[in-house]
Amino acid sequence: MEGSFLEQALIFLTAAVLCVPVAKKLGMGSVLGYLLAGVIIGPYVLGFVGDEGTDIMHAAEFGVVMMLFLIGLELEPSHFWQMRKSILGLGSLQVGLTILIIGTAAYMFLDEGYAPILAACMGLAMSSTAIVLQTLKEKGISGSSSGQASFSVLLFQDMMVIPVLALLPLLATSDYARNAGYGHNLLHGMPVWLQTCIILTSIASIYFAGRYVFVPLMRIVARTRLHEMFTAASLLLVIAVSYLMQLVGMSPALGAFLAGVVLANSEFKHELESDLDPFKGLLLGLFFVGVGATMNLKLITGSAPTVFGLVALIMVIKAAVLFITGKLFAIKQDQNMLFAIILSQVGEFAFIIFSFSNQLGIFDNQTNELLMAVTAVSMSITPILLLMYERILVPYFGVKEQVEEREADVIDRQHDVIIAGFGHFGSTIGRFLRANHIEATILDNDSDRVEMLRKMGFNVYYGDATRTSLLKAAGAEKARILIAAIDHPETNLKLIKKIKKHFPDLHVMARARNRFDAYDLIDENVKGIYRETLYTSVHMAIDVLKQLGFRSYTATRKGFEFIRYDEQALEKLAQHRHDMKDYIVNVREQIELQEKMLQDELHLNLSSDDRSWDSEPLRKAAEGKQ
Repeated sequence: MEGSFLEQALIFLTAAVLCVPVAKKLGMGSVLGYLLAGVIIGPYVLGFVGDEGTDIMHAAEFGVVMMLFLIGLELEPSHFWQMRKSILGLGSLQVGLTILIIGTAAYMFLDEGYAPILAACMGLAMSSTAIVLQTLKEKGISGSSSGQASFSVLLFQDMMVIPVLALLPLLATSDYARNAGYGHNLLHGMPVWLQTCIILTSIASIYFAGRYVFVPLMRIVARTRLHEMFTAASLLLVIAVSYLMQLVGMSPALGAFLAGVVLANSEFKHELESDLDPFKGLLLGLFFVGVGATMNLKLITGSAPTVFGLVALIMVIKAAVLFITGKLFAIKQDQNMLFAIILSQVGEFAFIIFSFSNQLGIFDNQTNELLMAVTAVSMSITPILLLMYERILVPYFGVKEQVEEREADVIDRQHDVIIAGFGHFGSTIGRFLRANHIEATILDNDSDRVEMLRKMGFNVYYGDATRTSLLKAAGAEKARILIAAIDHPETNLKLIKKIKKHFPDLHVMARARNRFDAYDLIDENVKGIYRETLYTSVHMAIDVLKQLGFRSYTATRKGFEFIRYDEQALEKLAQHRHDMKDYIVNVREQIELQEKMLQDELHLNLSSDDRSWDSEPLRKAAEGKQ
């Protein structure tokens, strides 16, 4: 059995590693890549796995549990409260109407009971979080009205998975419920009212244990400074709450989700996310490989009219429901069409719901295979629908959100210095220059910031500094210095490229967040590069030397020498940064050389000027003259 498990693990992982990058390259998304890997190694293509892959699936299903824990961890109550209207309104209306319409049609035309119809409809109402969020991110429309509405609906659907999984055992027959992996249900045979009380007590215990037991335990573990113990404690939490829910006859995922919500506001939130995310990603990927392996390819090809007919019907119904929902919530016509199309597919949570329903015996294997096939096909054709949307609807029907951009201000004054970007970095430079009677033409693309700065007395002009016309209006052709201080490094780099191309005589002094941003600026032949992390940290280091007894002049001089050496090293290291192995070797050489030079200078005989900034020698000198 051990050899069989290792063999199946090897097949699953190899298929995933080979297929997922190809799917991502083709724009299909990772979920479809995992499904494709499963189909290829499944019994209907290569036949590498079959029923013997059950052991792997038991491990992979734990990825679903951890995914729901991490979803709960992201649901900060304050963030949820701010979005409550769109989440509860849009989400509940979409899910409710979809279940009602599809369920009514199925009940009228199919000879099935209410339990399998309800279970199927709850799965079909879900959309693909993985596909939609990735699409929104890639197309840069997450901040649009359709993107925000889509996120709200997906968030509601993610939360609905928990009550759905909790409801499914109630829809199952008692015989199946006993044999569906819940044989250790301690509540079996108890009165319903007592079962309800115990379940509610278990949920409450998760809340209190999370706040008053687990968080203090994590603090103790954190003090050991053993990262592997922190990871082990994180896994212990997920397993413990999942097992508790299983003992009382509920879905293990319900406990994991509740534990995540409880810990969403703890100081360990981000640590837990980073520790568990690799486990979740790998096991969840294997779960989808397993789903693909069990997918009946013969059913899809042999019953193509039925499968594709159901896909078309379900996606049309979902798109219509989404469009009506968007209308009710006053989403603009163009954005509403995108909102309806992008969420019309059946999502990955449907695989979980259908698989669980099949285990509970709510519907048979044939129905499960048909629903799995419909889900996979609907997800597969989503990229095609989005491509048609972009190629047909957008150009010919103007389906594109019209963002009302504020026009750039008319610049009526020009100065020798132009500051592009007036956030914390740029405004500090501006205040220093103004204090020394040097005026600058200030440009910023944040309208709220511009209005606030004007109230503070700064003459700031609104506009996109990367536009050549605005730079000309600001006097870039005659100015002497441009200070590139925009918050986003990519935009800052874009501005500098424009300056180099259209205003080559304008001297550029550029902000860089870190060493690697500075390397990009060096590629553009920028000489005046100022790393915000370098000067602040060196200034603090100077103060540390002073506190340890170094003379003020000595500490300050050593700080400036350190900066000079580091800037010289920056030029040399920029040539090696594309080869990481070579880069690391050269970094170590430069660090050793820099430390040796500073130590050698520290032991040189210093003149009396070395202590001329210290107050104590000055005081004694003054007393001696008296």
